[in-house]
Amino acid sequence: MRSVFTLFVTDQDQALRFSVDRLGFIVTEDKRLGDDRWVLVSPSQGEDVALNLELARTPEQQMLVGKQGGGKPVFALDTDNCHREYQTMKARGVTFDSEPRTMPYGTGVTLNDLHGNKIYLNEDPR
Repeated sequence: MRSVFTLFVTDQDQALRFSVDRLGFIVTEDKRLGDDRWVLVSPSQGEDVALNLELARTPEQQMLVGKQGGGKPVFALDTDNCHREYQTMKARGVTFDSEPRTMPYGTGVTLNDLHGNKIYLNEDPR
């Protein structure tokens, strides 16, 4: 079973390129369904979670682009090395709100997708 979360975007091709080229995601599905396009990306192969890059069509959906988390991270990405992922993504042009910080609950940093949604990069404490 796979869990799918929807993220509204203004351009599916741009969002797909950002997800793959900058975040390092993998395309798990890219299908035309009549006038619609179903685009799923996942952080890694065989992932049980996928992100649906859904074209915002209605005014309500368009208003949500870049604001789905209300200024907070829309979701978190788990990593075994936050500093490594930070450096890799930063070199690919991803913007971050700060440098990774180590707290009692782990090491993390917030990044921004191409629309301004925030995503938290998290490494649990060892």
